[in-house]
Amino acid sequence: MLFASGGFKVKLYDIEQQQITNALETIRKDLKSLEEAGSLKGSLSVEEQVSLISGCSSLQEAVEGAVHIQECVPENLELKKKIFAQLDSIVDDKVVLSSSSSCLLPSKLFASLVHVRQCLVAHPVNPPYFVPLVELVPHPETAPATVDRTHALLQKIGQCPVRLLKEVDGFALNRLQYAVISEAWRLVEDGVVSPTDLDLVMSEGLGTRYAFIGPLETMHLNAEGMSNYCDRYSEGMKRVLKTFGPIPEFSRDTVEKVNQAMCTKVPDDPEHLEARRQWRDKCLMQLSKLKRQMQPQ
Repeated sequence: MLFASGGFKVKLYDIEQQQITNALETIRKDLKSLEEAGSLKGSLSVEEQVSLISGCSSLQEAVEGAVHIQECVPENLELKKKIFAQLDSIVDDKVVLSSSSSCLLPSKLFASLVHVRQCLVAHPVNPPYFVPLVELVPHPETAPATVDRTHALLQKIGQCPVRLLKEVDGFALNRLQYAVISEAWRLVEDGVVSPTDLDLVMSEGLGTRYAFIGPLETMHLNAEGMSNYCDRYSEGMKRVLKTFGPIPEFSRDTVEKVNQAMCTKVPDDPEHLEARRQWRDKCLMQLSKLKRQMQPQ
């Protein structure tokens, strides 16, 4: 949907024809809903965008003439390696081979590929239509031009690509996310705060700021610049950081405690979970509109 919104022809490939059929039906439905909500991206109409997307049951046919290939199979290293080995044998020396992996290292994904200089991870964030960040993570042998081309392409379709200068387990987003989850879990497990109130600390506190500015700019603005912030608060931060506990084991007792709190708010049956996801996406849609309006001068 995002690539089509930028005017690009898109071919969807899957080993199951029904997956392609379902995807095309869902895309048409979602694009119409976005149009009705005033959130359709790009200058093309729904019908024009739909006409740019087609299904394909042959990998060879799917990649013919492509300038960019975005792999989106499940997060399984061997499965992804199998796909890239197949692609490696049929692509030319120009197309970018990109993986949507959220944490698998490029050095493992693209090991021994002939076209390794054309490979990188381009990790989108769910749901990508409303959350524009994409992490670009190169293999040690990825050509700089491959990263540059992918960065430019993603900007063209309205996404916000960030460059990791080298690979690291978990990339940037999940390392930050896991750091938050880790301390959140310890605070609940140690009886410092309830699961419900813990979520409020983020949704009604830190998260409201972080929707617009990151943690480093927050530091910069919370004092007379970054240097002043570190002069004033670094000792206190180090004192608190020294009290952080070990990596949580995610023990069954705490899992059940957190699950009970979450299910009180959102029961974990498919109907309630899907309704909550739809509500989340509507919130993100509105936030996306606001962020576009609030671009700094």
